[in-house]
Amino acid sequence: MSLFKKNNVVIDKSLKRRSLFKRIVKYLLIGIGSIIFLLLAFASWIYFSIIAGPDLMEMSDYHPFKSSEAKTEYLAFENKMAKKWPVISEEKFVQTSFGKTFMRISGPIDAPPLILLPGGGSNSLIWNANIKALSEGYRTYALDNIYDFGRSIYTRKIETPDDYSLWLNELFDSLSLGKDIRIIGYSFGGWVTGLYAKNYPDRLSRVILLAPAFSIQPVSNDFILNMVLGILPCKYTMRKSMYWIWDDLVKSGKEGKEIADERVDYVYLAMKSFKFKMGVEPIKLEDTDLKKLTMPVLFLIGEHEKVCNPQLAINRLNKVAPEIKTVLILGTGHDLMFTHTEKVNSIMLDFLK
Repeated sequence: MSLFKKNNVVIDKSLKRRSLFKRIVKYLLIGIGSIIFLLLAFASWIYFSIIAGPDLMEMSDYHPFKSSEAKTEYLAFENKMAKKWPVISEEKFVQTSFGKTFMRISGPIDAPPLILLPGGGSNSLIWNANIKALSEGYRTYALDNIYDFGRSIYTRKIETPDDYSLWLNELFDSLSLGKDIRIIGYSFGGWVTGLYAKNYPDRLSRVILLAPAFSIQPVSNDFILNMVLGILPCKYTMRKSMYWIWDDLVKSGKEGKEIADERVDYVYLAMKSFKFKMGVEPIKLEDTDLKKLTMPVLFLIGEHEKVCNPQLAINRLNKVAPEIKTVLILGTGHDLMFTHTEKVNSIMLDFLK
């Protein structure tokens, strides 16, 4: 019996050593991988901003593109994407001190205004799955971010987070939208939406934060690493990144995979076509900021969200600002507007009423 116990102790110690060794190796690999990713990101930044990029503020005929050829190629690709836009829209440019903002305007002229802000690295066409339902009862304004991909033409740098709020406020003044504005922001657009709601609460009657990045919880380390993959000038790594962030969409079948692949093609072409510009560092909304959101707010997120921990985000809102309505969509993540389109549209429209 004593020999049996002794053997058990030896085996137990051996297993513990192996487990410790595996953990050490795992953390070493993670550390080495992180360093490699950061080096690749820095190399990518050097490539896009110095080697491959013209002067950011050079106001040529093809600004904000790198060349006239890049502009032609990008617009041709976007025009092809726009053929899938399911509603009749007016395409319009509106001038602000930050430049000309492009938008697609749909819905009844006398309906309440609804602003749609896209995610980072995308444009107004990201709302393709939602626009028909949203435009039935609202005058929708699907924007191209002034400092991102798309047809908007910046003439002034975005240097602080609050610059986004200034841009939007000028835009709303130019459109004469008054103080009864509804706004939906997806991903990075959700972050911009949260900032505007904090800075200009009196102009908004309803706010929807749709899978917002940065606003409520810090982004995960995995998301940061995949962001690095996504900005490397290589379609393979971009696809790996997109497949990870839109995992549920890719696994949903052929149609879902085609949507993700088209987005990869779009981002790859856009990064080749546009001048590289450094964005501002996103800031999280503080508790005091969330308490300033006196208008009705909906926080909508998927249970498989990769940007942050969705349950921690909901817990924080329930504790700090319990008047904010939170909804967790099961069986999806950052791709919820594509995988659960009808459900997401229904929740948003019920809230907007």
